[in-house]
Amino acid sequence: MNGSGLLTVRDLRVGFATEGGILQAVDGVSFDLAPGEVLAIVGESGSGKSVTAQTLLGLTRSPNARIEGSVRLRAAELLEADEAALRKVRGERMAMVFQDPMTSFNPVHRVGAQIVEAIQAHRGEVGKSEARARTVALLDAVGIPEAERRVDNYPHEFSGGMRQRAMIAMALSLEPEVLIADEPTTALDVTIQAQILRLLERLTGERNLATILITHDLGVVAEIADRVMVMYAGRVVEEGSLDEIFYDPQHPYTWGLLGSLTRLDRPRPERLPQIGGAPPSLLTPPAGCAFRPRCPHEFPKCPQPPPLEARLPDAPSHCDRCWLSPEQKREKRQVAGQIGLEAPA
Repeated sequence: MNGSGLLTVRDLRVGFATEGGILQAVDGVSFDLAPGEVLAIVGESGSGKSVTAQTLLGLTRSPNARIEGSVRLRAAELLEADEAALRKVRGERMAMVFQDPMTSFNPVHRVGAQIVEAIQAHRGEVGKSEARARTVALLDAVGIPEAERRVDNYPHEFSGGMRQRAMIAMALSLEPEVLIADEPTTALDVTIQAQILRLLERLTGERNLATILITHDLGVVAEIADRVMVMYAGRVVEEGSLDEIFYDPQHPYTWGLLGSLTRLDRPRPERLPQIGGAPPSLLTPPAGCAFRPRCPHEFPKCPQPPPLEARLPDAPSHCDRCWLSPEQKREKRQVAGQIGLEAPA
């Protein structure tokens, strides 16, 4: 991380005051994002992925939120920006594709009218007919068939995949520099998932977007991500290039995620692999490595907090948060001839 990216995040911490104490949803996240790059943020539900993304846009601000760190979009510090300044950032410079397009669109208004409204709200000089023409062009660009006709449909008249495409069109309507896609393939069948991912990849290249892809499934990012950031219990536990994460993973949690992927080139197992146990409470996280209660490789040093740092001399950008030596990791991550996490004893 050298601070030269379009988007620079440093030591981002987001906590929420509850009756039981401070729930630390994000704990010290840092990354850079450059134009034309796809960063995948991966982890189980509750790992802090969506809270991280929403905080970039100021969507987690509330009286009980405790937000610290730095989020800079070029030279502008977003954490210090007031609501008026953030309204100019949202949509115009940084846009988000939310997880469920059915609840993101207003069901009683036509899809095209909602995109037109977004354009005119930020571009007061654009007339309604011009905004409609832009909307039709956007729907066509994201692969909506017969866009001139479908622009007047209601959200329920679109299939799940088409609603997701329309949501992407709305996010792109103001030509942002950064696109955040939060679980954009949830509840879609595998064929439509592949189409949505190919669409995001194409748009990133054509529009030179800086894209953040949030998912719980490493298989989703295998083809389109440039870099991967694995989160667990609010912290980044491993980060590196796509090849580094897939072919030389260094953290046991990443091994578990990779081992949980269904393999079509191997015999069907009697039981799908899984990571034992459950994520820890963010109100009372375990001391040291947060993953150790679920890790079969825990040893006496694990109650000490492991720093996120590069541990491989030939991979300075590949960082992880695990005390095991690289040699131990290469030995222990092999389960039944492939990368995985041993079942708890």
